[in-house]
Amino acid sequence: MVRPALVEAVGQLHPWVAEMATYSFGWCEVGGAPAVAPGGKGVRQALAVLGAEAAGAPGRDGVAAAVAVELVHTFSLLHDDIMDGDAARRRRPTVWKAYGTGPAVLAGDALFALAVGTLAAGPGGAAAVRTLSVALGDLVRGQADDLLFADRPWTGPRRVRPDEYRAMAEHKTGALLGCAAALGAVLGGAAPGTATALDRAGRHLGVAFQIVDDVLGIWGDPQVTGKPVHGDLRERKKTFPVLVALGSPQGDRIAALLEAGDDPGGAAALIEESGGRAAALAEARRHLAAVETALGGVPLAAGAARDLRSLLAHVVRRDA
Repeated sequence: MVRPALVEAVGQLHPWVAEMATYSFGWCEVGGAPAVAPGGKGVRQALAVLGAEAAGAPGRDGVAAAVAVELVHTFSLLHDDIMDGDAARRRRPTVWKAYGTGPAVLAGDALFALAVGTLAAGPGGAAAVRTLSVALGDLVRGQADDLLFADRPWTGPRRVRPDEYRAMAEHKTGALLGCAAALGAVLGGAAPGTATALDRAGRHLGVAFQIVDDVLGIWGDPQVTGKPVHGDLRERKKTFPVLVALGSPQGDRIAALLEAGDDPGGAAALIEESGGRAAALAEARRHLAAVETALGGVPLAAGAARDLRSLLAHVVRRDA
């Protein structure tokens, strides 16, 4: 339902910029030759369509929201890869590695502008753009906190606390998931209370999604995730399982291992022994329970509510 509209939107860009966007979606190789490469999970697109259906509208009413949110998500990935210095995504060179840093920044900017234009041109454009604007502000706030976390110590009074991480994850990941569902509802003519509840559900979903991603980043199967074993530990990322374990009696020993960086396997084992993995999965389940509470507080079309719950279950059971 969404793909044709997304292809049409990208086709409005400058040809060179459109090629970079197409490459980022996995639709072409560098130079423009067609390709079928691993793409994203489509979670945000599904949430936008289901948001419209939850409001009792046809799913197609949420397509503009799905396109806009997917464009913003891809824009954020292009810039995120540059900020983090990541050379690969989905088993391919990132856009900045394939085309250069300046072109990748330009492509991200173009996708952002296209997303706003996509919403502004449709019915309910003003309300939709306002919803997207709030989410973008939160996304930037979350990204800023994530970057600042890297420079903070592993231990001591300035160490990153789990509650700070939750706030960062809600902004960086949850804001756009909540925006997707809320935007679909807004374009589907939902009452404000329904859109607000879907936004709140999406934000909790984002925290759960990010925490499960953290678990996979340490203990996931590289053959499935496409990431190196213990990759997040090698990169010294302050993920939720790590932060919980640092607060345990083994915290100083874990910090020393992470700082040395020469025994990620030993650090992973100690983090798990200290309860980091179990605490992370329990935290993800708590946020999924909060999603259920948000969804249960407003009237939703039965079919869409069922599909939303199916999507939620996938978040905690996924292996990549």
